[in-house]
Amino acid sequence: MSQDASQSRRHPNVPSVDQSDRTVPANLRQTGPTPVQMLVSTRVRKSPFWHLSVEAGAWRATVYNRMYHPRGYARPEDGGAMAEYRALVNRVTLWNVAVERQIRVKGPQAEDFVNFVITRDATRIKPMHGKYCILCNERGGILNDPVLLRLAQDEFWFSISDSDLMLWLQGVNTPRGWEVEIDEIDVAPLQVQGPLSEDLMADVVGDEVREIPYYGLLETEIDGCPVVVSQTGFSGEKGYEVYVRNAHETAEQVWYAIRGVGARYGLRVIAPAHHRRIAAGILSWGQDMDAETSPFQVNLAYQVPRKKTADYIGKAALERQRDLIDAGGYPFRLKMVGLKMGGQPITDYAPDFWLIADGDGRRCGYVTSPWWSPELDTNIALGFVPWEKTEIGTALRVELPERYREASGEPVDAIVSEVPFVPSAHPSARERARERGRDSTE
Repeated sequence: MSQDASQSRRHPNVPSVDQSDRTVPANLRQTGPTPVQMLVSTRVRKSPFWHLSVEAGAWRATVYNRMYHPRGYARPEDGGAMAEYRALVNRVTLWNVAVERQIRVKGPQAEDFVNFVITRDATRIKPMHGKYCILCNERGGILNDPVLLRLAQDEFWFSISDSDLMLWLQGVNTPRGWEVEIDEIDVAPLQVQGPLSEDLMADVVGDEVREIPYYGLLETEIDGCPVVVSQTGFSGEKGYEVYVRNAHETAEQVWYAIRGVGARYGLRVIAPAHHRRIAAGILSWGQDMDAETSPFQVNLAYQVPRKKTADYIGKAALERQRDLIDAGGYPFRLKMVGLKMGGQPITDYAPDFWLIADGDGRRCGYVTSPWWSPELDTNIALGFVPWEKTEIGTALRVELPERYREASGEPVDAIVSEVPFVPSAHPSARERARERGRDSTE
């Protein structure tokens, strides 16, 4: 067989993108959609909101944290995901995010334990406040990026992303034996997101919700059911999360109470807004990063504080990585960038990690999260490229599926761009530091 024939038949799982610094390369499978029906059985958990999501029109789902997760309510013939997007950015929306399972660490040594497993300084989180944080392994790879809520001096909740953090936390505690309990609790979150969310939530729980600072918490009730409300969310818009206590008993009551009041605001039940979070530069664990990804590869350097003196898992590896970067080195093959790119509007989830090529047509990276931005009138994406190709303005090409290409068989033009693409209601520490012109680490 000739070399050309061999290359043409090369399996798409093995593209020529240098990932030699990873043990398991990201799956650049390039094999298209998955037209199969997902089995809904008892082996994977349904949340206490599952039947309510189905009632609200959920027609597709994925699996997240071993739970079924609704990922579409508006059908394609009714505008699909972009109809949900318009509801989010113009009005207010309700999301079933019970897949953010709540792992509680409680006990006299809770603060010491939490401070050892997160990179940020847990001692700086006051009771009834929270922080976005990351947990790393000893090599500095990101294991999870939860919102960490501190309910009391001796009680923390990890509102986790898509990896089984509870088992890892219990494993960390086994040899050293901090005086803490680590368990999953019967709390299921909802998100209320969009520019009208504050007014809606004030109608639901009272005007005191207007006084909650960003990442602040409020203990309250909805229709007599106990909840914790935080001013947080995954959208980049103004929004809140409602952590429903005793969710197996109270889920329906809270859901219908929010929907009842929300009807006056044009509330729409939608799937988590990946289109908007991409525009805001918010990352998705398992899609944009994993246990082999360093925070320095994905614009999370602000999560690795220079001033935290206490030891934590991954500290030595992360400090070595930062020292190399400070000296002008490249500790990784690839780094995440934002891309503005051509092509037909991408208005639904990408089933694959689409390949990125340089100006000479050599494959060098891959897209993790693409979508269409109505505000910018262009496709946008997060993706990984070689470190030396990360400068703003660098011209690249992206191998989109045929249905999104401008010319058959031809990649579309792309350019490395600033992230966020569209400002958030609450800029991240990294964005605020950039505006101040200095390092953002604590």
